[in-house]
Amino acid sequence: MNIEKINRKHFVETDMFYRVGYGLTSKMLSFDSGTMHLEVVIGKKWKKSYSATALELAHCWKSTHPELSHAVACKVYIIDAKTYNYKKHLIHVGIKPGYDAKKGVLFNKNMLN
Repeated sequence: MNIEKINRKHFVETDMFYRVGYGLTSKMLSFDSGTMHLEVVIGKKWKKSYSATALELAHCWKSTHPELSHAVACKVYIIDAKTYNYKKHLIHVGIKPGYDAKKGVLFNKNMLN
């Protein structure tokens, strides 16, 4: 699976809407064993909680990209540039700040039973 190609496609088709409208951006870090790994940067306009953000973006990625339709789970790593303004500057200069939250999403509700 070509992660760079999927990230470019997502950036053009979906991420621009979230970036401009809500100050939120996301990218896929990896996909292994049916699990997507996403990195999300929360900006000033985004009002939802970390859990709601993880759920919305995990389903957005899965439904938007056919090659991810067989994913069973998603791990979401959140950088909160809204609460911690300095993190936005670090990202712009090429330094990766630490994650403020890590969330997991299972796509099948019966997965644990």
